[in-house]
Parts: sequence; C-alpha cells; structure tokens
Amino acid sequence: MAIAPGALAPPVDGIPNDGPRALVFFKVTCSTTHLATPAIERLARAYPGIVFGVGQDDRAALDAFAETFGLSMPLVSDPAPYVASDAYGIESAPTAVAIGADGGVLDVAQSWDRAAWNRLSAALAAAAGAPAAVVSEPGDGLPEFKPG
Repeated sequence: MAIAPGALAPPVDGIPNDGPRALVFFKVTCSTTHLATPAIERLARAYPGIVFGVGQDDRAALDAFAETFGLSMPLVSDPAPYVASDAYGIESAPTAVAIGADGGVLDVAQSWDRAAWNRLSAALAAAAGAPAAVVSEPGDGLPEFKPG
C-alpha cells in the first residue's frame, strides 16, 4: 500500500527535501503512465520547480521518455531494486505523492484517477500558496479511471 497521508515522506536522492513538493512515480513502459502523461505535465507546469518525476528506469530510458512525451519536470532514476519506490510503498504506476513543507504526506493519487489527481493538485497548491490547477477534466480525452 502506498504511503499514507500524514506519514513523514522519506528523502529521495536527487530531490530537494524541503518545501512543498510532489513526487510522481512512474515506469516508462506502463500504458497507464503513457495515458496520464499529459495530466502529469499539466501538474508540473502548474507548479514549476516543485514537481519531480521518479522513474523506475535507467537514466537513458527516462531521458528518451521525457523527450518523447515533452516532460518538463526534473527526473530522477529509481532502477531495481527500487529503493525510493519501496520507501513510498509504490504498487502501481503512476502514483503521485504531495508533500507539505513540514515533510508530511498531504495526499496520494494512484494509477490514473482523475478525481484523485485533481485533489492532489489542490493539496499541493494549498501547501505552495499557489492557485489550484485542474490537471484533467471531462472532455480532455482521459478516462475517469484506469488502473496502473
């Protein structure tokens, strides 16, 4: 089970461990990650500098994925044995974790779940003192839900 809201977020090598932030765990070969990438990029663009991708792949695969899908967020590699993913209890991709300035987990969105991703965006916005961004809405081509 993914880390629960209220838990202390473990540090991830290569990602600042202070201030509000969101970590988006993904796998480049996951079809649900491919589907959700436009919304993930909207999240990253709405909150520049505080959304980070954690890919369960090597650096070359992450760079190719970012180029193919036009990702602007910084990416860190978490290849097998998936130390960061395991610390967060990641079971499906993509999974996003919003973290407050105090290091506490604010919200988690697993797989592709439009309501959960929009809720996570609102939690991140509140923590960052920014306007909340809607990352997906009906009619944008994404389904309400797709398991990862």
